[in-house]
Amino acid sequence: MDFADIANMFNKLELTSARLEMTSILADFFKIVPVTELKNLVYITQGKLHPDFSQIEFGMADKLILKAIAFTSGTPEDKVEKIWLKEGDPGYVAEMLIDGKKQTTLFSEPLTFARVIDGLNQIETAEGKDSQDRKMKILSNMLHDSSPLEARYLCRIVTGRMRTGASTMTILDALAVTFANKEDKPEIERAFNITCDIGLVAEKIAEEGIEGVRNMNIAVGKPIKVMLAERLPSISEVIKKMDGECAVEYKYDGIRSQVHIGKTFVKIFSRRLEDLTHNFPDIAQSLKDHFRGEETIIEGECVAVDADTGCIQSFQEVAHRRRKYGMDDTIKKYPVKIFIFDMLYVNGRDLTLLPYMKRREAIKDWFDISDNIQVSKMKIVHSAEEMESFFGDAIDERCEGIMAKSISDKSIYQTGSRGFLWIKYKKDYHANLIDSFDLVVVGAFYGMGKRAGKYGALLMASYDKETGKYGTVCKLGTGFDDAFLDNMPSLLDKYKLKNKSPLVDAKMIPDVWFSPVVVLEVVGAEISISPVHTAAIDIFKEKAGIGIRFPRFTGRIRDDKGPEQSTSVIEIAEMYKMQSHDFDKFDRAHTNI
Repeated sequence: MDFADIANMFNKLELTSARLEMTSILADFFKIVPVTELKNLVYITQGKLHPDFSQIEFGMADKLILKAIAFTSGTPEDKVEKIWLKEGDPGYVAEMLIDGKKQTTLFSEPLTFARVIDGLNQIETAEGKDSQDRKMKILSNMLHDSSPLEARYLCRIVTGRMRTGASTMTILDALAVTFANKEDKPEIERAFNITCDIGLVAEKIAEEGIEGVRNMNIAVGKPIKVMLAERLPSISEVIKKMDGECAVEYKYDGIRSQVHIGKTFVKIFSRRLEDLTHNFPDIAQSLKDHFRGEETIIEGECVAVDADTGCIQSFQEVAHRRRKYGMDDTIKKYPVKIFIFDMLYVNGRDLTLLPYMKRREAIKDWFDISDNIQVSKMKIVHSAEEMESFFGDAIDERCEGIMAKSISDKSIYQTGSRGFLWIKYKKDYHANLIDSFDLVVVGAFYGMGKRAGKYGALLMASYDKETGKYGTVCKLGTGFDDAFLDNMPSLLDKYKLKNKSPLVDAKMIPDVWFSPVVVLEVVGAEISISPVHTAAIDIFKEKAGIGIRFPRFTGRIRDDKGPEQSTSVIEIAEMYKMQSHDFDKFDRAHTNI
């Protein structure tokens, strides 16, 4: 298969913002792709060669890609960089400078998809003191034999920023259309949620059809999409939603961790699928030592504790563990405990379809408790008064709040889903506006006065799973200290776009657009109907969305969350109804969302 065909398909995706049309473009192309090449095609559609949880990267910064473009095109490097500063995308720079009138020489080779994959693998695995020079030359060799359009996407693949607008959900939709039926989408989505490997799902459904997807199983070493909780505005509402009885657990202020213990390894993954084993080697070893089986997958919260008193510390303390170097001293300085709250798999048995209490009991069946391994504190309650008392105890012990969990026979572990089987209630909920928001940066406005020459405010958005797009919710300009203002370009400019991403819905027009990647934690005074924002557009009022008033950055960059894990449009809409005491419409079954 020629890479030119793939580049043309990517270009079609980029020229539309309609999700149904994107699905159709992908589905049509999947039909003609050899099954042996489908897996790699799905990966590079997302700008990678591996599943989301793989930490292997191409290791090519934009400046190195520009050097390859300069070398191939014969353009001075300073001129190439000048164009890049204007365009903000190495792909566009390559397209502008790579000569489309290729001459066939003794040294030319067809740019097949197989050759591209081989070249990308060589770039990825290049090591040693001259590795950067070899990476540059490998990319340059492919650019030499590429058309301008092929050059655009070659450079975008190695940056990991494809800009085509094809989200994970769109790819899953296209796989359903191509190899199964629309009705099979939930099973395809579950297969992805229990493997976090969209390439594997594509390969399986192409080779074996929907039956192959149904037979896909959890595997130790491959993270599972985590289950998420809903919110309610009061304890009385929580107990009512749980039919008067539920389990309540402490909600610890730490790093949510999914631990995979194999026969020869332990891996700790964040909710964003990052491998955190290096950051918690003491926890990994202790869990391995105190597990009485061969293989398991558990979930817990890694929480910092005071070395002298054993008291729980804030998230800011455990966040010191998220570093690459100096871990020996960091482990001593910031001791950590893990509080296990769920078991998803053990010794070949998938527990996710068992009720919550069965999973909870399995933890104590298979683990010995130790100083740094605990089971989350839990109690069965039958009234709002009992829950209120437990909530008070949690706050007294420096927790964020509580998690209420269904104890019914239907209380399965819903991978990758948010539902009322779990409901969180935090101390923040006593304020007028409940909870903070994890929002995605989609644009920036240049500053004035003291902020002249810098980004002064950011356009923030929320993810809508139904549309696959990001709707704007606020213009964020407060809460930035001088250090963050100075650091904004290094944080954001790698995601700069010439035009608005097809994944973004916006009425406001910022000075600079970004791909929706970076997630920030934001608080605000209230949620209101907004004529200028697009989240939940037309839901509560025609031609209006909802927006967060008086937003403020908390100082926390949520690098533990991907953009699709940000606070969703549905959540913010539900919070708006809670704030408005519109409880009769709270249940999602009675809304338009």
